[in-house]
Amino acid sequence: MRKLICGMNLTLDGYIAAVGDDIGWSGPPNDELFQWWLDHEQASELSLYGRKLWETMSSYWPTGDQRPDATPAQIAFARNWRDTPKVVFSSTLDTVDWNTRLVTGDAIAEITRLKAEDGGPMTVGGATLAGAAMRAGLIDEYVIATHPVLVGGGTPFFTALDSWVNLDLVETRTSPGGVILTRYRTTRR
Repeated sequence: MRKLICGMNLTLDGYIAAVGDDIGWSGPPNDELFQWWLDHEQASELSLYGRKLWETMSSYWPTGDQRPDATPAQIAFARNWRDTPKVVFSSTLDTVDWNTRLVTGDAIAEITRLKAEDGGPMTVGGATLAGAAMRAGLIDEYVIATHPVLVGGGTPFFTALDSWVNLDLVETRTSPGGVILTRYRTTRR
């Protein structure tokens, strides 16, 4: 059975985007933070995206390694992003590119099917898709980079849940700039 990992940058008050889908609060990642995300992405065999996050990622990373100011970690991230199989869940998109397939039907049924397969870890991203996976109890691990900023509103990271989810802390460290990096495993009791 595959493991499903939900990872995201968020504000100290729990938002992945401020009002108006503004993610400017996160600024460009420092080298250590970028490497941390790269390590997690390279460990994943399949990336699951909601439409909004897909549109953000696919607008930059297909050619991110060709930019003149790209760092070695950004080059590695872009290449890994292109090479990693991806699934985009959307009822409004017609096509997707870059080693990606589109699912327009029941996201939870498809994620459940993918989890039941043999294979390495999968990552899930995007507020709506990740929220649905959280509510369905499908997430095995949370990877969070908490930025030292309060935005007061916007798109929350955590969705309303029907019951508690107990977590075990697996990793914590501080990145330059005060970003707290944490990993939690879901405990099944």
